[in-house]
Amino acid sequence: MSMFKSYFGLGATEAPVYDSPPRLLPASWYSSKDTYELERRAVFSRKWLLTTHKLRFPKTGDWLKFNIAGYAFILVRDRDGNVNAFHNICRHRAFPVVTEDGGSARIFSCQYHGWSYGLNGKLAKAPHYQELDGFDKNQNGLFPIHVHVDTNGFVWLNLDADDKPANSWKRDFDGIDLKPRFDGFDFEEYDFDSGWESVGEYNWKTIADNYNENHQHHTDNAGPFTINTHGSIPQIAKALRNASNYYFPNAYMTVSPYAFFMQRFVPTGPTTTAVRYEIYRHKDTSDEDFEHTHEAYKLMVSEDESVYNETQKNISNRVSTDGELQPRNENSPIYFQSIVRDLVEQHEEIERQSQGEVWPARQRLPQEAAVSKDDMDFCSKLTEEGGGCCGGKACGAGPAPGPATAPEIMVS
Repeated sequence: MSMFKSYFGLGATEAPVYDSPPRLLPASWYSSKDTYELERRAVFSRKWLLTTHKLRFPKTGDWLKFNIAGYAFILVRDRDGNVNAFHNICRHRAFPVVTEDGGSARIFSCQYHGWSYGLNGKLAKAPHYQELDGFDKNQNGLFPIHVHVDTNGFVWLNLDADDKPANSWKRDFDGIDLKPRFDGFDFEEYDFDSGWESVGEYNWKTIADNYNENHQHHTDNAGPFTINTHGSIPQIAKALRNASNYYFPNAYMTVSPYAFFMQRFVPTGPTTTAVRYEIYRHKDTSDEDFEHTHEAYKLMVSEDESVYNETQKNISNRVSTDGELQPRNENSPIYFQSIVRDLVEQHEEIERQSQGEVWPARQRLPQEAAVSKDDMDFCSKLTEEGGGCCGGKACGAGPAPGPATAPEIMVS
């Protein structure tokens, strides 16, 4: 397995070979609304997304609200100890099931009309619907999202609405949680410490390109890391940088004996991104060691914030096009961009053959819902013929994007 597959968790078996310098993705890919919507369908609705760690859910009923690329969802620990995920959408009138950022609950009750759901997503109560013939509670639970909790307790999601996602976790990340770099780390010995977010006016790929250029990648024989917390903050930051791995499409993880850190680049629009952080502290770490490690990590992630904003300004000014890259020194951003390009082009071909947008995250209608299907087809036809009733976002084409700056507050 090559360093690329080890670093990204997927992809080619060998580093690409180029006869001439490869070029960046076009500037329009970093500012176009149409490209962003296509990435929502091609990337964030189909790939497995490293999201959090099960340590965030220590007790039955503990839940958190998340969002990514306009998709809002809930993660919750059920009575069997499983971590479940559901779209934050009531089945009745599409009001959010939860409006707070996190907490603990025995049941989820929508504040709009009182529909209630269990921690397993099943509909528990729908006021006044028990008197309607043909109403099936089993067909009206929360929309589920695929969850995989890996060997180390990290929680991955896939928004593909099929019973089995087109891309299995094994296909995308098989063995990524068994790398020698994790030897010696017991993730049960850590506790969630804190989290924060920063919001920037740049495309999510702008920050991903930079991180994949500046952070080193690991080979399979990389073992546990020794970090001297008594060195200078820049020295510790360099050690942490070397201990980091990227997980396509948008997550970064840094593991050390004192703490581990998760970082996600969460697109909120074509030119806006929220960078969200989670910090977990080892139970035996002294205050001094933890503070040194924490400060070094914050230094590491803050070094390039101005770069993202300034780069995006030039990308969006309609002057920049697609610069050339140096294959030897910029192999990681080249590889990242090649994955994005392949996924987008493959999905565009699927849509061309389907003669319309394909939203993998869109939930499937029951077979008996013929009237709803007719309504959706009617709206889609209007859209195709000239702009239509909703741009395809409220009917057949898929869900509308969430707020451009939707918060995701980390709850202790």
